[in-house]
Amino acid sequence: MSSKIRKQIYIEPRQEHLLKAIAQQAGVSEAEIIRQAIDLHLGEITPPQTNLAMWEAEREFIEQIKTRPAQLGGRDWQREDLYER
Repeated sequence: MSSKIRKQIYIEPRQEHLLKAIAQQAGVSEAEIIRQAIDLHLGEITPPQTNLAMWEAEREFIEQIKTRPAQLGGRDWQREDLYER
């Protein structure tokens, strides 16, 4: 027997009835049906791809903003003014 890790999950009553019916019909344990379902669905899931070039471009953009000189005149409002609106 291969090594397995115990997991405890909550399922809906309708899922339990379906799980029991499928397991009985297939002649295998409910746990085996769950393992097969996990394998089936995990194979369909693809992890999101990180576009490193876009992140690098974003980092460069942020660095450029950080080096910009301060705007002349500054802002003409105070933070507290925003709360009065």
